[in-house]
Amino acid sequence: MKKILVRILTLVGGLTVLVICCGLAAAAVFWWTGREKLPQEMVLQMDFQKGLAEALPRSPLGRMLTEDTLVVREVVEGLERASRDPRVKALVARVGAASMGMARIQEVREALAEFRKSGKPAVAFGETFGEFGPGNGAYYLATAFDEIYLQPSGDVGLTGLVAEAPFFRGTLDKLGIVPRLDHRKEYKTAMNTLTERRFTEAHRESTRRILDSLFSRMVADMASARGIDEEELRSLIDEGPFSARRALELKLIDGLAYGDEVMAMLKKRVGPEPRLASLSRYRALALERPPEDAPAIALIHGTGAVVRGEGEANPLSGRQTMGSDTLVRAFRQAVKDEEVKAILFRVDSPGGSYVASDSIWSETVRARKAGKPVVVSMGNLAGSGGYFVAMAADKIVAQPGTLTGSVGVVAGKLVFDDFWDKLGVSWDDARTSANASMWSANRDYTPEQWARFQKWLDRVYDDFVTKFSQGRGLSRQEAEAAAKGQVWTGVQARKLGLVDELGGFSLALKLARQEAGIAESAPVRLKAFPEAKPPLRRLLDRLLGRSEEFSEVAVLRALDTFGPLGELARRTGWAGQSGVLAMPAVWTSEPWRGGDFRAAPLN
Repeated sequence: MKKILVRILTLVGGLTVLVICCGLAAAAVFWWTGREKLPQEMVLQMDFQKGLAEALPRSPLGRMLTEDTLVVREVVEGLERASRDPRVKALVARVGAASMGMARIQEVREALAEFRKSGKPAVAFGETFGEFGPGNGAYYLATAFDEIYLQPSGDVGLTGLVAEAPFFRGTLDKLGIVPRLDHRKEYKTAMNTLTERRFTEAHRESTRRILDSLFSRMVADMASARGIDEEELRSLIDEGPFSARRALELKLIDGLAYGDEVMAMLKKRVGPEPRLASLSRYRALALERPPEDAPAIALIHGTGAVVRGEGEANPLSGRQTMGSDTLVRAFRQAVKDEEVKAILFRVDSPGGSYVASDSIWSETVRARKAGKPVVVSMGNLAGSGGYFVAMAADKIVAQPGTLTGSVGVVAGKLVFDDFWDKLGVSWDDARTSANASMWSANRDYTPEQWARFQKWLDRVYDDFVTKFSQGRGLSRQEAEAAAKGQVWTGVQARKLGLVDELGGFSLALKLARQEAGIAESAPVRLKAFPEAKPPLRRLLDRLLGRSEEFSEVAVLRALDTFGPLGELARRTGWAGQSGVLAMPAVWTSEPWRGGDFRAAPLN
């Protein structure tokens, strides 16, 4: 009782301080935005060094810790507004370490292309595009600008894409740990890091197919932007990386200069009067607010691994999870809100829990039955469970570089019997029923349990493919051909019927308007769901142990610090499971993994 009382007093005190700080911050923001005006002539400035976020935490603390973070949607909206604003004379961006993922880069490139149609200069500057390392993503983003300037000491790390994945089978064999996992079907390779020592034939085939698709699109875009023949550019990339001077000779960049020299050059071009303004500040002050009576479109973000319960957002690591309870609440609130005419569901997820994915899927079906169209906009990843939650939507939009599909299932356990024997540890048990030990990591499956497990895999896979077929209007044969656990790029997915259009947030919003019968020129409000919890509810969640620091997700995040060991711990079940609808590790790998291509980021 004493401990609970101390926790209550501590939390109440902390909440009081937080409320006071938030009140002061809100007052300061109100004063600043109410008094400050944008200059009559300005050069917009962007910094992609930190990359972009899909969505930010909505808590006061989360907002404070991420105030300098750019969000994809805000960048797109800001550039669109700037293209029509006569006060904006030019755009300059610092690009050099854009860890953003292929699809996110493509979304920004689209927005930059629209800005350049206004005829205003758009200039990119980089200290280096990869410092003794790959710089494919940064250079790919830079080619969306009119001109590219590189510091004389920099490099262009344009070396092509490689996908690498760690395989722990040898480690498990030495430890005496036996992987007892299975999948549906051959291209569902998420378990391969534990069961194999290298790529299987299917694993290599699918990986190569995806890389070829991504690389082809990237080369085509860069070649078009730089006025270089595609085959010539492919040959050049085989010779990379390039020094700054060699890159200039090859016309990969437009000039060698330091940051201050680029700014001085730009001022001479547009005149000495324009002042610098950050894109985030510009958007906050320049974006017109739609009328209060304008029709609303609900905006729901599904970001991170799909988990049961509440979603989590860690403002320190940037890691988020898509909680089924959170998303179910968001959809139900949007359906109930009479102002909402359609739902725009933004998905960026490598998948996870089957039942959590199914819960969210059912809400998209329920929303459509209630007369609220659902349009999905995919980010870098929308695979397996991340595709499951999206496949019943009216329309699905993905970028060419989005990784999606992975319609399959993988599950099982690791058996530690021999491992404990090596340590001299013996286990014994007492049980009431024949299958009571089925989930134990200290016992292998019995033949009967293995047969039950196989039926379970068949049932989950059949449910996935059936709902996929129905949601996308495909025959069972067509759905099965696109399933089998195969991961597809957006370009490939569109041809197979997994998605409807290629594009980003702007296109998805346009389609949501159309589905809701809202004229393209009519004002519309974006209304975020779920609605923020009141402070007292958040306090109660903490008291009941439902906050982030008490969750399994927090444990998994801590394990990430240990790289491969953390990954092994995660997959062995020591700290929970990543979910049976998870994508292969090669596409969801973290920065500690070697190689150049990662779904997020693309370096």
